[in-house]
Amino acid sequence: MADPFKPVKIYVPQGSLGVGLFAEEVDYAIEWGAQAMAMDAGSTDAGAAYLAKGISKNDRGSVKKDLAIMMAAQQKAKIPILIGTAAQAGGDMNVHWTRDIVLEIAREKGYSPKIALLYSEQQHDVIKRKLAEGKIANLPPLGDLDDAAIDSCLHIVALMGPEPYHKALDAGADIIIGGRTSDPAVIAAFALWKGAPAGPSWHAGKIAECGGQSTSANTGQRGVLIEIHEDGFDVEPASPKFKATPESISAHLLYENKSPWRLTEPGGELDVTRCEYVALTDSKVRVTGSVWDPKPYTMKLEGASGSLFQTIMIVGIADPNVLAEPDVFHDHMLLRLTERAKSATGLDESEFHISLRMYGYNGVSGVKPPPGSKPLEIGLMGIFTAKTQELASHIAKACNPYFFHMPVRMGMELPSYGWPFTPGDVDRGPVYQFVLNHVVSVDDPMELVRMELIDA
Repeated sequence: MADPFKPVKIYVPQGSLGVGLFAEEVDYAIEWGAQAMAMDAGSTDAGAAYLAKGISKNDRGSVKKDLAIMMAAQQKAKIPILIGTAAQAGGDMNVHWTRDIVLEIAREKGYSPKIALLYSEQQHDVIKRKLAEGKIANLPPLGDLDDAAIDSCLHIVALMGPEPYHKALDAGADIIIGGRTSDPAVIAAFALWKGAPAGPSWHAGKIAECGGQSTSANTGQRGVLIEIHEDGFDVEPASPKFKATPESISAHLLYENKSPWRLTEPGGELDVTRCEYVALTDSKVRVTGSVWDPKPYTMKLEGASGSLFQTIMIVGIADPNVLAEPDVFHDHMLLRLTERAKSATGLDESEFHISLRMYGYNGVSGVKPPPGSKPLEIGLMGIFTAKTQELASHIAKACNPYFFHMPVRMGMELPSYGWPFTPGDVDRGPVYQFVLNHVVSVDDPMELVRMELIDA
């Protein structure tokens, strides 16, 4: 007779490595009996620059502080640390950045952990071969991929599932630093490795991906505890100060997901349509009914380009004529700027781009406010984009006088707008953007992943 399944306890310290954590929560989790610490360290939320440049959004000091607390706890509890999407983007440079911090802490404290590095960055020729084999499909809103789009990428990553973490755990890794990984996968990985059922493991991973955000703490700086059973899982905050409710836990499947009932991941789809959420206490919720529906294995591709350049200018507008007719002013200004750019450079309109953002009016949403509404002031930002930084700067400088004194209509008395700094034009450098939003089919979850082991 087989031994009964033993529940798996996982501590998720925070929503993103480096946002800050609380040492007392780590102590609480270790005392609770956590068998692993797992967390996400990034996402595409902050834009393509972090993949394109191989840098972290979170500062090095904060990441080191958080890692030092967890590594100290690991020395006592002897449990693994799993980190996914290292340094915000999960490219090879991002993995190495995190690796260096871990090694620095180990040297300073005299620790000697076994470290596994999981790489999911892809070579361009590999992705081109997959494309030629018909193994790549597009995700909306992008269309079919071509070689030119692949060549434009500075870095390309494929989102890993849990299997590479299983290989690292099999190798005895104390600390696993993963490249780009599905957010729930890095958390579900340990439970699946221990033999927990797939439905509850994946669902728990999704609920805990942002740390305590699914609890009354409502922030990624707080942690969460998940315990996976044979027929479900329990979730509770890592601090008794906070609570978990059926509403807060069930609602989290809506976070960054197109459906409240289904979640697509590498190798399958999570189905929560028959789930029940029951409050066991004021701070603990039990979830049952999670179902994992296996599918052909795919990995999402992300690629960042940086082939265009930008210069920006910002002015503050309090002129009553502009505030009375913001739409008229916007259209008039954009027309004048475009004409000026063409005359100053001799370029066709297709060779550059100018856009205006009117903060205080519709700069964030882009949607016109209700009729009759009038802003108190407008912060006007002009964005000048071209194929080189020199050209973008040239266009902005040529348009500078219009930003200073452009009236709503020609013939009116010239207004003056407020510059927050001088010079008024600011070169932004390369414009980084995601140009891949596709999935690649693989026969083996490790096919596009490399692992390296380090004995510190």
